[in-house]
Amino acid sequence: MLSLGTFVVAAAALMASCDGPRTINAPDRPRAFTNPWFDPPGKGHTQDLDGLPDLVVDEATMKSSWVVRQEEFTAGECSVEEGNIPTGTHRALRFSVLINNRGTADLFVGDPRKHMDPNGDGNFADQDGLFEFASCHAHFHFRNYATYELLPVGANGVYGPPVQARKRGFCMLDTTPDQGNSGEPKPSFYVLCGNLRSPGNQGISANWGDIYEKSLPGQLFLLDDVNEPVPPGRYVIRVVANPPFVEKPGEVCPVKDAAGFCHMFAELSYANNVGEIVIEIPTHVGRTGVGPGQGDFEEGLDPAHHPEAHGPGAHRN
Repeated sequence: MLSLGTFVVAAAALMASCDGPRTINAPDRPRAFTNPWFDPPGKGHTQDLDGLPDLVVDEATMKSSWVVRQEEFTAGECSVEEGNIPTGTHRALRFSVLINNRGTADLFVGDPRKHMDPNGDGNFADQDGLFEFASCHAHFHFRNYATYELLPVGANGVYGPPVQARKRGFCMLDTTPDQGNSGEPKPSFYVLCGNLRSPGNQGISANWGDIYEKSLPGQLFLLDDVNEPVPPGRYVIRVVANPPFVEKPGEVCPVKDAAGFCHMFAELSYANNVGEIVIEIPTHVGRTGVGPGQGDFEEGLDPAHHPEAHGPGAHRN
């Protein structure tokens, strides 16, 4: 299976800039194969790998889903362990994020085990740096897929220093057909996160989206952190897909943009990767919460990623 690193390096070599479509001609790239959890024998879905993906953050999903609420955090939760949240009752800002692929090709990652253990010897020392294993979640997370920031809005609309969300890892799947796409969506193809025992198949098909429901562990800003408190007021939630980062020695930098910043994969454009909404954090909230999403929060519910829906290794949290 073609690695993501090979894919993005080939893409970068053919990109003079990031402002228009490019076609990648790679005859050794797979064209169709059977998804073992969705496809009857002989009815494999066709991957679209001629071109480049293009990720766009759906601001309407953030706008309709955010809620500030009192929430209980208990020992053993992934939010507590990976987000470094003290146990007990806290004020939290939760929100859902939908990232659509509106490019000319799938965002193809494949089986994370091929990246974590290319030689198949059970030794992660030869990994390519695209994934890390999340012990609490018990599956693989793609690195640097997205960043969540909460920025206070000051006088004259000037943003203050950002607060980082507690979300630490991502697993890319086809969860939601892109509502902005005309025509009948093709069947989902990328549906398995993968873990140490089961293969994965990560990516986002063209004209599909990947949603992270607000009920997921870490999908929140902690508002009463003693080291970084967030008082009531006006704020901007900013989500950046495939964010730029500075190359560091020993760290993976699969592709660079025209300004010299690293990205985890090449896209048609990096200019449309940011989604922002303005919210008002209230002074008083209860357990039902305050915000557009206050009535539809169900603790721990993530039906789009239940393992019984997608087969072994599919569950994401």
